[in-house]
Parts: sequence; structure tokens; C-alpha cells
Amino acid sequence: MTSQSRRACVSIASNIAEGAGRNSNAQFINFLNIALGSSFELECQIILARDLEFIQVEISDNLLKDLKHIQNMLVKLIQNYN
Repeated sequence: MTSQSRRACVSIASNIAEGAGRNSNAQFINFLNIALGSSFELECQIILARDLEFIQVEISDNLLKDLKHIQNMLVKLIQNYN
């Protein structure tokens, strides 16, 4: 679970960076959508870790709050480039 969560975190940042280096808005939006998908994967991992009592509720709440902020920023970026 730790490894999968780390990969999802890296995927969010990597897809934003890769999309920013592309030549068209359509390609950038595609990579932003992939990053958003990875953020939802990470959200699932955090919820599972909390439910399985691998992490404390307070920690998961803080992580989910930060992640929701990132998801909102990604959605706004996608909307601005559409």
C-alpha cells in the first residue's frame, strides 16, 4: 500500500510536468486529467489506510484535506484550458 501511494503521488506531479511540456492545450489537459485520476487513486489509498488502521484518523484527515485542495486546483486548471 505504501508503494502504491508513493507511485500515485509521483504520478500527480510527473503528469503535470509532462503535460506542461507538451505543445498543445489538449495534450496538457489530457495529462492534467491523468494527474487528477492519480489524486483520486491516492485518496482511495489514504481512506483504506485509515479504515485498516494503518494511519491515525487525524493524519488521514489532514492528508485528505491537502489532497482535496490539490484536486480543486487541478479541476480549475483543466477548466481554464478548456
